[in-house]
Amino acid sequence: MRILGLDYGEKRIGLSLSDEMGITAQGIPTLTRRGLEKDLEALEKIIREFDVEKIVIGYPFRLDGTEGIQCGKVSRFAGVLEERFALPVIKWDETLTTSRAEEILTEVKVSRKKRKAVVDKLAAMIILQDYLNRRKKEKAGDEA
Repeated sequence: MRILGLDYGEKRIGLSLSDEMGITAQGIPTLTRRGLEKDLEALEKIIREFDVEKIVIGYPFRLDGTEGIQCGKVSRFAGVLEERFALPVIKWDETLTTSRAEEILTEVKVSRKKRKAVVDKLAAMIILQDYLNRRKKEKAGDEA
């Protein structure tokens, strides 16, 4: 079972995929937005190629925990994904994931130019890995 992680943005959508066991998230090339229908076609290709069974999309709460304007955009896009692909779409708190991605890239001394190219992919990986880690923790709690 593979899970697709998304970091939804106005210009790009960062993408990541879980391994088949649902333990780790790996980045895949970022999708440059080209209009809703073309974006959905590109996502459909990935979903079919990797036999995706679930989508986790970053949900951008404000720092105070409230929903902002971007949450509405993500919710609408998540609804379109659910309808188009008939897959569960999980909205996952992505608070500060882009900042965490920027920090990681700065720490490993990735140039500013290269950082811009990979930050969305890394943010999608963080979103998906956070989801996978929580799921693993919950499963471990159920077995105890």
